[in-house]
Amino acid sequence: MAFETLRWVGDIDGYPELIDQRLLPARLEMLKCETPRQLYGAIKTLAVRGAPAIGVAAAFGICLAMQKAKSNDLAKAVSCLEESADYLATARPTAVNLSWALDRMKECARKFIAENDKVSLTDLRRALLSEATAICDEDRQMCRRIGKNGQKLIKTGTGILTHCNAGALATAGRGTALSILYEAHDRDKKFKVYVDETRPLLQGARLTMWELTQAGIDATLICDNMAGTLMKQGKIKAVITGADRIAANGDTANKIGTFSLSILAKQHNIPFYVAAPQSTFDLSTETGDDIPIEQRDGDEVASFGGIKIAPEGADIYNPAFDVTDAENITAIITDKGVIENPNTEKIAELLVR
Repeated sequence: MAFETLRWVGDIDGYPELIDQRLLPARLEMLKCETPRQLYGAIKTLAVRGAPAIGVAAAFGICLAMQKAKSNDLAKAVSCLEESADYLATARPTAVNLSWALDRMKECARKFIAENDKVSLTDLRRALLSEATAICDEDRQMCRRIGKNGQKLIKTGTGILTHCNAGALATAGRGTALSILYEAHDRDKKFKVYVDETRPLLQGARLTMWELTQAGIDATLICDNMAGTLMKQGKIKAVITGADRIAANGDTANKIGTFSLSILAKQHNIPFYVAAPQSTFDLSTETGDDIPIEQRDGDEVASFGGIKIAPEGADIYNPAFDVTDAENITAIITDKGVIENPNTEKIAELLVR
């Protein structure tokens, strides 16, 4: 990609820098986060978003937190780490990559201390930065593998619908759903992408269209409520979305509106694909009924571009995500392979290989 969504700048006293996605597509600016509180704010306000990218950002947040630990009292340092991890985990409850990355950082600290004699705080901080960097690098590699596994499903002449943004802006690499499109494009496959605007925050219009335009991919922006008509007209032949959490049975949480698309796709006999890395699976959650759904500020719905579009005092319901039943999903495309007609047994089998 011509841009890097987030990165760590410097050594252990450095900081994460990320594209401020709140400003796109009007301005491309980097946001510097120097404290866990600033990073929390960046995640909460969607300056950085997308399950994989949130996980990487949170791992870097632990490295920031360890900069506050000044003494060589490792017990206090670990306590600071765990306190910061608990704090960052509350920024966005639905995306499981957030807690996955934080748990991995905590385990890294425990293991490093247990396996090494005379560990200094500096040693621990270097180990944690190395682990966070590994999480970032692994995400890039997983994106590539998802793209290669999924491009086989893209046929020349196909119209493909995508929802929200599951591209490079949502990951440390090329994306999940969009990685498949980038890989197919690299192989000279000719296809057209229809991009849902994705109300209420327009991640499709602002982010996905910006990405696809940068990549030179044929894309058309549509309103969310136009998808059914385009399916009926035969213009859409497949749907590909990302995921924020996948339960053990394959039920998938993704941006609000995804569930409706799965129903429309089923009605029109159109394949509905989900693209996600291993880190998005939560085998401790049995079904989608158990996935926590983030509720966001009603003003996101009541306002548009800073202008009020609903009467003052209107009751507003604003869940950020919904859950698509596994039975509506044709396949889940992962970095380890493709799970067709996903269920508990197939998912467990793939992930333990």
